Amino acid sequence: MILLDIEGTTTPIAFVTATLVPYARVHLRSYLERNGDPRQYAALLEQFRREHAADAQARQPVPPWSGTGLAARASVESYAEWLMNHDRKSPALKELQGYIWEEGYRSGELVAPVYPDVPTAFERWRAAGQAIAIFSSGSVLAQRWLFRCSTAGDLTPHLQWYFDTGTGAKQDPESYARIARETSQRPADIVFISDVVAELDAARVAGMGTRLSLRPGNPPQPQSGHESIASFDEIQ
Repeated sequence: MILLDIEGTTTPIAFVTATLVPYARVHLRSYLERNGDPRQYAALLEQFRREHAADAQARQPVPPWSGTGLAARASVESYAEWLMNHDRKSPALKELQGYIWEEGYRSGELVAPVYPDVPTAFERWRAAGQAIAIFSSGSVLAQRWLFRCSTAGDLTPHLQWYFDTGTGAKQDPESYARIARETSQRPADIVFISDVVAELDAARVAGMGTRLSLRPGNPPQPQSGHESIASFDEIQ
């Protein structure tokens, strides 16, 4: 099985930093005003409240929280903006961003770039009987829409599984062990490709094969023993 990161692996990091994150920021308030029905988003609002309470208890400089239900939308908005400003890997924020991006993909405002070798590699791997899975910090919803509305068309027929941080942290070996169990694969039969050495280290501890993705614009990584690739064409 091929297990793939997204940013810096299938898709330029700049798409996330320069397009997706600003899009979520610009549309945050209007989305909450149109969709912040507490009956529909009660669990998400509660998740934001719990994360905010944990940050406040840890003496993080979070904005104040007030209100419940519809009255909490302003608090959700200000806290979500704070999370984005601090590049926090918040599960609640990732879920909310996924809903906002879904609207952008549906409307055609968002189209996700993938590297030119990605669609041909997907076809080649599938033809060879290799299953393909995604493990990204973005929500599963966001992952599905990114590959559904890519510059290469709908790539989701090639993808069998999606995993986000609900599975576990990307630098925790147990996350990769859990992925192996959930896909009924032996770790030794999985190759994980990412642009982050710490993630590859965790996958290796879990028994997986690894490849370091060296795409244009990726930040430099520390020296490691992971084999590096510049294109999926190098994965046969």
